[in-house]
Amino acid sequence: MADSMAGAGGIVGARIGGSTLRWVAARATKRSIDIVGSVVALLLLAPLLVAIALAIRLDSSGPALYAHGRVGRHGRPIRVLKFRTMVSDADRVLHEHLARRPDLRAAWDATFKLADDPRVTRVGRFLRRFSLDELPQLLNVLRGEMSLVGPRPVIEEELPRFGPSAEVVLRAVPGLTGLWAVSGRSDITYAERVELERRYVTDWSLRLDLSILVRTIPVVVRGHGSY
Repeated sequence: MADSMAGAGGIVGARIGGSTLRWVAARATKRSIDIVGSVVALLLLAPLLVAIALAIRLDSSGPALYAHGRVGRHGRPIRVLKFRTMVSDADRVLHEHLARRPDLRAAWDATFKLADDPRVTRVGRFLRRFSLDELPQLLNVLRGEMSLVGPRPVIEEELPRFGPSAEVVLRAVPGLTGLWAVSGRSDITYAERVELERRYVTDWSLRLDLSILVRTIPVVVRGHGSY
């Protein structure tokens, strides 16, 4: 009996060990894909990145790039890079706009977004429509602060809206694209977003990442749910 139990324990241990090794290998593969993918994308997109930067500088005053504070894996703060899509005095413009339009306050408080945001520049509106403003985050991916695929990074003020799901979502490295990003983005409710981000983390696999990357292309081309 003892030998039988020891044998069974050995089998269970081997299974657990094998599962752990597969998981570690999958995570290492994911990171390798992030490094290779971000380097290749940066090289191929270099002319486009330069053109976007020039268009931003010609359209409005201010730098082409800015770094925005977001919450990274395990709650660590990160600085997410983006092309500037707003006027330089964006906070003042938003405050005055909401003061004039109190009917929009609920929409802002619910999603931290406005469909017709007065802060967004002409070039910025185009960049946002096709998610081009997020291309500099390829550098965040290369540095390991983000992944090509994962929950989209949020600001600290948004975390309470995730409720118990926040602890789950923060287990993952935030992504340049993700399940929410290919499932409607701003066209769905915040509660639906939270569920999609949680589901990505709990159901994660390399196959899911590949599926999301493939689905990202038509979503970006159509500009679906972006503003």
